[in-house]
Amino acid sequence: MEPSIRGDAGMLIDAAIGVLAVNYHDDAHTVGAAVLCASGAIHVGVNLEGYGPCAEPIALGSAISAGERGFAGIVAVTRDDAGYRLLPPCGTCRQLLLRYAPAVDVLLPLDGDVVSRPIGDLLPIPYTE
Repeated sequence: MEPSIRGDAGMLIDAAIGVLAVNYHDDAHTVGAAVLCASGAIHVGVNLEGYGPCAEPIALGSAISAGERGFAGIVAVTRDDAGYRLLPPCGTCRQLLLRYAPAVDVLLPLDGDVVSRPIGDLLPIPYTE
């Protein structure tokens, strides 16, 4: 049975929070991400402030480096004085996800709730060569 973003959302969010909790630094690492692979494995990453890579491509690159090619879900989190909160992917990450994980569902905040949306819905007119 393939992993489902619906059934594994809490575990995915916890993984993103976990990697950020361990690596948080207000000048270097302020976002954590976790990607759920079709194999059931979860890969995580943090952003690299000052160099530009967001946390999502770091997590995706970790998964790809480990041989993963199918992706069920992805989430990014940040932290502030109120605690941890979900972040929607930026435009560059949306384009990257559509290229490398076209079937991935994205967990994001919407009107105070956590929702899951296919990456194609978040970037309806992507760049193509």
